[in-house]
Amino acid sequence: MSDIELSGRGAIVTGSTSGIGLGIARQLARAGANVMLNGFGDADDIENIRATMESDHGVRVGYSGADMSDGVAARGLIAKAQAAIGDVDILVNNAGIQHVAPIDEFPPEKWEMIIAINLVSSFHTINAALAGMKARNFGRIVNIASAHGLVASPYKSAYVAAKHGLVGLTKTVALEVAETGITCNAICPGFVQTPLVDGQIDDQAKVNNMSREEVIRDIVLASQPSKRFVEAGHIAETVLFSVRPGGGILHRRLPVDRRGLDRRGRGAQGSVRTDIELHRGVRLERVANVSAVSGGHLVADGRRIADIVLVGAEDDHEEKRGFV
Repeated sequence: MSDIELSGRGAIVTGSTSGIGLGIARQLARAGANVMLNGFGDADDIENIRATMESDHGVRVGYSGADMSDGVAARGLIAKAQAAIGDVDILVNNAGIQHVAPIDEFPPEKWEMIIAINLVSSFHTINAALAGMKARNFGRIVNIASAHGLVASPYKSAYVAAKHGLVGLTKTVALEVAETGITCNAICPGFVQTPLVDGQIDDQAKVNNMSREEVIRDIVLASQPSKRFVEAGHIAETVLFSVRPGGGILHRRLPVDRRGLDRRGRGAQGSVRTDIELHRGVRLERVANVSAVSGGHLVADGRRIADIVLVGAEDDHEEKRGFV
């Protein structure tokens, strides 16, 4: 991708003062987008991040500490971004928190906070940004969901419920804007070693009376085909691909390196899922109505939508090639 492909575009990334969100924000700025940062942290550290990103990439970078648990603040973030960086063409809903506990011991206030930040905030930001996108007939909405938007794990009832809801919200928005120049996608990463996941590892160790090493090996990475943490850069590259003005990925959920298929590799309605390597080694399991695969290109609905290298499944029992 050209470093100026997103030149003049405005992007919001919620939860972007650290971790996955910061990686996404930096990638978008590198591609020429003006970026609105959002999140909590030390004020001096955040200002250093903002100023460095602005000077390194020659783009406008703003910051808002809007609290994503507050719907009014989440909606207000859109207006603040418009004032700071211009039109909001790209919206990446990334903000998220976690709490691990058995459901009968789950604090109600923790449940409500997780649902508010991980799910409800995305409704508010999309609702507030969509009118402008429709007026310009261009928009890219990317919701950072999770493998837990596709499958469940014990002790994570609120997180799993929120991420399943976020995938459902993505599908609904995608259908509503399907005939416009707007796309909506969800990215469903496996485990990425961020401060949030480090906290989950500690919580799981307490709940299960295990060491950190045992939790990482036997719980966190047990269902991750590569047996490695997903790199934040892989997610940032996937976001970058999906927001390209030329098309990107059309209304799909994208599991990144995580088991999520039945043993025949088909969804509930029989849609074929294809495991692909995309650009610089980013592994995706893609749900697609494929009309042709030719010359390393994936073609759907009569249009070339991705440059890919197919990674075939060996048989129904092969778990590391995308069919589990």
